[in-house]
Amino acid sequence: MNNNYGSFQNAMETRRKFLFKSGLGFGGLALNYLLDCEKGVATSKLDRPLMAKPPHFKAKGKSVICLYMKGGPSQMDTFDPKPLLTRLDGQPIPPSFTTKDLQLQFVKVGEMKLMASRRTFKKYGQSGLEISDLFRNVGQYADDLAVIRSCHHESFIHGPAMSHMLTGSIQLGHPSVGSWVVYGLGSETENLPAYIAMSEGSGVSTKAVYSSGFLPAAYQGTFVRAEGSPLRNLEPQIDVNNQQKVLNQVNRWNRRYLADERQDDSRLAARLNNYELAFRMQTAGPELINISDEPAHVQDMYGLNSEHTAKFGRMCLLARRMVERGVRFIQLYKSGWDGHTENDQLHVTSSAQIDRPIAGLLADLKQRGLLESTILVWTGEFGRTPINQGKMGRDHNPYGFTTWMAGGGIRGGKIVGSTDELGFRAVEDRVHVNDLHATILGLLGLDHEKLTYFFEGRHRRLTDVGGQNNLATRLI
Repeated sequence: MNNNYGSFQNAMETRRKFLFKSGLGFGGLALNYLLDCEKGVATSKLDRPLMAKPPHFKAKGKSVICLYMKGGPSQMDTFDPKPLLTRLDGQPIPPSFTTKDLQLQFVKVGEMKLMASRRTFKKYGQSGLEISDLFRNVGQYADDLAVIRSCHHESFIHGPAMSHMLTGSIQLGHPSVGSWVVYGLGSETENLPAYIAMSEGSGVSTKAVYSSGFLPAAYQGTFVRAEGSPLRNLEPQIDVNNQQKVLNQVNRWNRRYLADERQDDSRLAARLNNYELAFRMQTAGPELINISDEPAHVQDMYGLNSEHTAKFGRMCLLARRMVERGVRFIQLYKSGWDGHTENDQLHVTSSAQIDRPIAGLLADLKQRGLLESTILVWTGEFGRTPINQGKMGRDHNPYGFTTWMAGGGIRGGKIVGSTDELGFRAVEDRVHVNDLHATILGLLGLDHEKLTYFFEGRHRRLTDVGGQNNLATRLI
């Protein structure tokens, strides 16, 4: 009797466990479905998260090359001439600099004086766009440039400002611009990453600036070396046939695991796709960086024959090759713009390394018919002050600085906005970083208010609650 009762209890307990686990399982499936609906991402798309997607409306461009000047180039020494500052060189700081709503990192009120630019400006092209002698080569393409002189944001320290410019937020954990673009449009290549970052050094200060943040991991940027093997561990250690067999079997096991136990794990899904992409890249990657087939005059156009321009020139040439192969978003980093001391000499050195390569990139994209579909963005995390902070240096300035754009259907030879007469604050047609991002998305056919992802209880977007001054329609 007791044995029968014990068996009955065990059966009931097993039945309860079964129903409990089953109930949670079905509830989990329902919850995942609802969350996926809110995110706008179907679970089945985990298999192909980078598949090409249509834009919200007709696009002008389909890929982006971001030329990022790490450190913050000085606007009044590059693309924003200030004649009044020249006349007031060495004079005391005006009272407007002492207002409480402004923050500066090193300037001490009462000690510093105004410092004029040591550069000369010249009008270029039919548009007469004024550009300093630091960019004589880029100046030849003035009629292709839309120079935005009124950019601004609220971050005067490098890290947060860089995050602001490249992710739309000063907080860590937010997706980069490139990740949002790939999330919205997918990829046009199956053999290379959709989003690639390169630097003239071994890397960048933080991976957060090309991170996918709270977006699925598949939209993460991939850091690629400009020389040697583009990625670590890319060269095969066994013959291709055996490697394919191993990968196929591992893929079957992993996908079974993904389907049975971790259906909503974007990191695992991204890893599986990355394994397959890495295999295809063993052929595509080396072919991409092998520029020996580029004609001598093309290599010369990018400055590869000079030690001063070869490194950044190679990056620009690779960016063009990436665009040709369907890479959606490319970030090129150039450091050396943090002019706290000897600002002028620093700018002379840094600009000499990039002027010819960027001009070469513009020329090459134009002659191949790629500039119309490729958006170029030149920017840094902020500008510099018109003040000598000591030792001929300039402090950080997020209150008014310059960004220029070209390609992607943009009508060049134009200026958007302005700073005050000393180049300190954006005063006319002010363009916040959120506005800049909305403009980039708009040129790609993406509505920045509709490109959202549900995370932590609300629909997030690159432009947060900003992006009201969308310049896209005015640039084309």
